[in-house]
Amino acid sequence: MKKFINKTDNFIIDSLKGFAKAHDDLVELNLDPIFVTRKKINSDKVLLVSGGGSGHEPLHTGYIGKGMLDVACPGHVFTSPTPDQMISAIEYCQPKNGVLFIVKNYSGDVMNFEMASEMISVDHQTVLTNDDAAVINSSYTSGRRGVAGTVIVEKVVGSLAELGGDLTACKKLGDKVNLYSSSIGAALSSCTIPAAGKPTFEIGDDEIEFGVGIHGEPGRKREKIKEASLIAEDMISVILKDFEEKSLNIKDSNGVLLLVNGFSGTPLSELYLIYNEVSEKFSAKGIHISRSMVGNYTTALDMAGASITVCLLDNEIKKHWDSAVMTPSLRWGNEDV
Repeated sequence: MKKFINKTDNFIIDSLKGFAKAHDDLVELNLDPIFVTRKKINSDKVLLVSGGGSGHEPLHTGYIGKGMLDVACPGHVFTSPTPDQMISAIEYCQPKNGVLFIVKNYSGDVMNFEMASEMISVDHQTVLTNDDAAVINSSYTSGRRGVAGTVIVEKVVGSLAELGGDLTACKKLGDKVNLYSSSIGAALSSCTIPAAGKPTFEIGDDEIEFGVGIHGEPGRKREKIKEASLIAEDMISVILKDFEEKSLNIKDSNGVLLLVNGFSGTPLSELYLIYNEVSEKFSAKGIHISRSMVGNYTTALDMAGASITVCLLDNEIKKHWDSAVMTPSLRWGNEDV
């Protein structure tokens, strides 16, 4: 597999240096240990800290800025950051009103963020994202995986923190957004870790992995590829069942946020095709899409495939989703935020 790369050991650092230079008005990079912060730290607000293995860009570094994250701690490709990264970042930022960790439900991430939380003196709480409805248990997690719904949590809670919400309120809202979110993905090809230089798993030219994870973890089933409308119907069925099991009314009058997310190897034209299929099927079922995003927001290196995330909206979530944001990869509203 050909890639633009110098030395595999330096891949993440070289990439982060380019990222920091390209967005030097918004972010600042620290290299020893590695963490990325806002250019201007507001120590009077709740500090939002996230992170995880690299290879999912723009998650998490791309969402640093006003209205979203304060800190992101990237690990090596598909490898959790270490506790010293989180600890050093928090010491650097000197928060006065607590720290909220936003952590995807993967064993390494959970363990290392917990270790970091035990070694800091500032008040802290954690939102654990587990929006992936594809599996109940896997070797990577204890329970459901955290995937693209994490972006919605970071945006909504980021707004509340920006407006002065306290630590307890930010934690409560983050947990609600996570509960109200459900995701399912499908892969057409494998991803390739730079250090390995070969696909993570083998899949036939005429096959898809339904329910795949963002590290290439096995999904619910391997099946023959079929028309996109039928794949979308299968994805919707999983989402609807998940909302039913949570006893949530997906037909609420506030509507839903629909996020069609690419894994980075799928053309945007195909993602919009998926959006159209889901939109038509939702309309037929009486489900109102009131907010939407289509693009690459939580990727899996060069995997071809896509996921859909549905977040049930209420007035509080909608307000904070709509609020202005200014990050390298997500921005709308007043640019003076």
